[in-house]
Amino acid sequence: MVKKCLLLAFAVTLIVTASTASFANAQNRVYYFGHEYVKIWINQDRSIDLFYDRSLTLESGTQISWVEIGQPKGDFTIGNASDQFGNSLSASDTSSGGNYKVRVTLRQPLQAGETSNFSLTTNVAAMIYNDTTNPGNVGMQFAPAWDTSVTIYDVRIMIVLPPNVTHDMVKTTQILGSIMNDSETGRTAVYWEKQSLAPNEQYIVGVSFPADFVQSGAQPDGNIPGGAGDSLATYAVVAAGLFFAVIAVAIAVSAVRKRPYQDPKVSMETLGVRRGLTAVESSYLLDLKPTQIVTEILYSLLQKRAVWAESTNPTLKLKIMPDYQNKTGTEENPLRYYEIDFLNALKNDGTLDEEKLAKTIMTLRDTLEEKLRGYSRKDTVDYYRKIVDKAWTQVEQAGTADIASKAYDEQLLWLLLDPNYRGRTETTFQDRVFEPSPLWFWYWYGYTHYNPHPTYQPNVNLPTQSAKPPTIPGAEFANNIATSVEKTSNSIVANVEKFANSIVPPPPQAKASHEPARHGADCVCACATCACACACVSCACACAGGGVG
Repeated sequence: MVKKCLLLAFAVTLIVTASTASFANAQNRVYYFGHEYVKIWINQDRSIDLFYDRSLTLESGTQISWVEIGQPKGDFTIGNASDQFGNSLSASDTSSGGNYKVRVTLRQPLQAGETSNFSLTTNVAAMIYNDTTNPGNVGMQFAPAWDTSVTIYDVRIMIVLPPNVTHDMVKTTQILGSIMNDSETGRTAVYWEKQSLAPNEQYIVGVSFPADFVQSGAQPDGNIPGGAGDSLATYAVVAAGLFFAVIAVAIAVSAVRKRPYQDPKVSMETLGVRRGLTAVESSYLLDLKPTQIVTEILYSLLQKRAVWAESTNPTLKLKIMPDYQNKTGTEENPLRYYEIDFLNALKNDGTLDEEKLAKTIMTLRDTLEEKLRGYSRKDTVDYYRKIVDKAWTQVEQAGTADIASKAYDEQLLWLLLDPNYRGRTETTFQDRVFEPSPLWFWYWYGYTHYNPHPTYQPNVNLPTQSAKPPTIPGAEFANNIATSVEKTSNSIVANVEKFANSIVPPPPQAKASHEPARHGADCVCACATCACACACVSCACACAGGGVG
């Protein structure tokens, strides 16, 4: 018997303008969603944290300035919204009646030929219901946002269960999910992926687990009204709903020509970009050689003024600066795990222990692989390559030499991830000088040891220096930084073969199994004014929400 009918599905509705000119332009708009990644954390208080990561491409037509993402019910709280570069975006509640939604305003209006990636996190209360098919269980169903007019490609969903729920306790709906561990929390999670959602296609998934893992208390009986819809809009004024049918048909026809469907993929990559990695961690992700990764770690320590090079020939010899003798860092500049491992690899004579250095690389590798579990490696690689390009753009577009020099210092570790950092440095500073700070250990390390005729000797033993160093011609600076990085990478360990042989490959990942939930043929849902697809996990209905206004 059905205890509850919960509307969890979302739809996308295009809201357009009333004026004749705007109406004509909107007819010509061709767009699609390149991916839609959804992650849901089920909380013990029966609420969920709902995360959307979406990619929107406008191929032609009028610009798009905001996107509205539907919410399953009105009792939600908006968290963060941001774009692919980490910029915060404005997010506001634009719900109307039973249509619950959040408007995310893009940082810049999307023009024809452009793509925008953005994310939104909300908390939605009271989302977990009793599972009438599996007594003693609770659960939820979910359908990711669909569009009534265009195709959404590369759909991935992960639902993270409450703490201490084990793999064998989880049941899923008829669309079976892969049970795994969430890389962020270590909790049991279920993952689904679908190649694409055709216009107005609903993809309903669900989970069920013992009720003991959430707070007690069933949801009240009765239907929950709603039909939360996602919508795209321009700057134009909303009116004339009767024109919508024509617009939807035009866009749907255009969307059919987008691109052919790809073959289905079997993959454990789920939720798109893994944000929050450091430049050093990204150096592994972007396939730098182990000696280059070690060099990147060295420069991160030089940038923090944690080490200084006493000599570079025939091998590199380092000393730890007084504030970092404890090998944990300072309150202002705490050391990261790979920096601590690097310092622990230093021998008494200042040279590096190849075996310990290899363990530093393996720890970095294993940590990063764990952070990437459940995320798309390809999308993450693309994301961090864009971060590198963005870092270069900040330097290249700096208006003066001092601003460009400061930007180069701030973005140094990202800039060095570009295979063409020498060429880009030469191009950026070809018509300007470089103005170093006396406190930039990374620069004076290279200048002192690799410049054939250094004219300035920094006093590395002083916490501050008053003497301003001379400016450096751009070409000389570019050659100096590139030479220091390359020579360090080639000589950072005395025995490269021993170092390489000490790096063992990572162990293979184990696979998990799961048990599907039963499907009750006599389960009937009673949603008002909509057709339901009921899978009897919490007897939650996935109704065709949204529509024309």
